[in-house]
Amino acid sequence: MESLQKILKRIENLKEQAIELERTLTSFKAMGPENGGDGENKKADFLKEKLKEIGFYEVKEIKAPDNRVTAGYRPNIVGIYPGERHERKIWIMTHMDVVPTGDLSLWKSDPWKVWLDDEGKIYGRGVEDNQQDMVSSLLAIQAFAMEAVKPKYDVGLVFVADEETGSDYGIKYVLNTRKNIFSKDDLIIVPDGGNKDGTEIEVAEKGILWIKFAVKGKQTHGSTPERGINAHKAGANLIVRLEELYKSFAHSDPLFEPPISTFEPTKKEANVPNVNTIPGEDVFYYDCRIMPEYPLEKVKDAVKKIASEVENDFGVKVEISYPQEAEAAPPTPADAAVVKAIQEAVKELRALEAKPVGIGGGTVAAHFREAGFYAAVWATMDETMHSPNEYAWIKNIIEDAKVFAYVMGMVKF
Repeated sequence: MESLQKILKRIENLKEQAIELERTLTSFKAMGPENGGDGENKKADFLKEKLKEIGFYEVKEIKAPDNRVTAGYRPNIVGIYPGERHERKIWIMTHMDVVPTGDLSLWKSDPWKVWLDDEGKIYGRGVEDNQQDMVSSLLAIQAFAMEAVKPKYDVGLVFVADEETGSDYGIKYVLNTRKNIFSKDDLIIVPDGGNKDGTEIEVAEKGILWIKFAVKGKQTHGSTPERGINAHKAGANLIVRLEELYKSFAHSDPLFEPPISTFEPTKKEANVPNVNTIPGEDVFYYDCRIMPEYPLEKVKDAVKKIASEVENDFGVKVEISYPQEAEAAPPTPADAAVVKAIQEAVKELRALEAKPVGIGGGTVAAHFREAGFYAAVWATMDETMHSPNEYAWIKNIIEDAKVFAYVMGMVKF
């Protein structure tokens, strides 16, 4: 405990280093080619050198081939810091890639150059997603190194590519080619989501099903509807009937918020440019978040049945496709060692009770769970990711580093 107090005090004195790390990391426009970028290589090179500087005895680069970027590959960095014991590891995984800035007129300043406000926030693209806890993980280990104290177990930091566009070149590639890096006895923390006080530990995710509906009718003049088939009217009726999905898949679980599956119409494509034309085609999309109890195929079957009824009633053809689908990964048990470790740290350091929760969105932790590893998503954040003027609280960087240090130095599992 005396050593831990020294480490926690050391972390408090690393605020300027936290800011400087954020400044440097933000300057790398680490976007994948789908987002108009050239990958994460420059950011990865910086992080490799940082790990070596801190004292990581093993630093590996796992290269996922990708001829769309100048380097020809996407980098995934794995660093191992020595602990007192080596039979298991404590892992913290963050991602290097960021999303585009969007409309620059909505930003208060250059999103690739950080700036601070008087409240203690640091602004810039990527400062929260996912650099906040990338920096926290680095500061935690740096404090151990500066105090010449070893963590209880070896600690692994993983910095992955391609999280924002599917993870095919990131953690999915790492797990497919180097799965033996990880052990089922390890603790795996993925700080890629959280709430404002750090009292939520994400352990489960819903399945994701995006649906594209293309309703095909027959275009005609607005004054002669009998000569055509109104695809827009049929599509609107289909949307109303799809509300039946809420009744058909009504299982509720308070672990999740909201505690049910959701089936919501979202994007709609333009049909005809003028008012006096009845459209012959109507295209719209659904975003469905499915409770783990329901296989996606069962939902698809229900959707097809409803669409078939609309086809018969309106004389249209409904084409259905799925831009994205992902079955719900097996959840991490609420009493898993990684969950208990975070709960202990949050209680000891913040006097708060952290609880396991499920979410409707997807995180990279799902890939660990699909591979048979228990992983928990935890961080303290306002969740400003992907928005203009993205920010991170400097205090969150420091306080999350303390939680990581507590897990590394005090938790027994």
